Amino acid sequence: MIFGLFKKKSGNIAIVERQYALLTAAARQPFLYTDLDVPDTVMGRFEMLSAILILYFRRTRTSARAGQEIAQEIVDAFFEDVDHSIRELGVGDVSVPKKMKKFAGMFYGRLESYAAALEERDGGALAAALRRNFHSGADEPPSMQGLASYLLAAEAVLSEAPEEIVETGQLRIPPAGA
Repeated sequence: MIFGLFKKKSGNIAIVERQYALLTAAARQPFLYTDLDVPDTVMGRFEMLSAILILYFRRTRTSARAGQEIAQEIVDAFFEDVDHSIRELGVGDVSVPKKMKKFAGMFYGRLESYAAALEERDGGALAAALRRNFHSGADEPPSMQGLASYLLAAEAVLSEAPEEIVETGQLRIPPAGA
């Protein structure tokens, strides 16, 4: 197809696809939804994938150039996935850019608030941010302390992962409930 001629060429396609599949699988762990108060909704899944991606980006921020390039391509894949999902939900072509801008703002806002709490290893602040984002508007939202503890523990494990795991797209998020 002619449109394929204009796509960015990347030698990282297989690596990005493998890593993105691992990240999305981590965000879809049933335990997160059954035991850690993540809502099993379209927005709940967006929130959980955002949180997992934030852990991944925090790990790759100190990576060599190859790891950072892969991370950027994963951001691109994530937003392509969001775009596709919006269209599948029936949003018209005219409204998609506005929705995408909103989701991008949401993602980068979460990146900022979660990163601040993760940097300080502040479970209370992280739980508060998760509660605000995962249960916006709920009268009595759950504490989200379990999810905050999981994310803090997962980040600690990821920080120990060797660089070659990152560069080959094999970085695994530890399972929830383990």
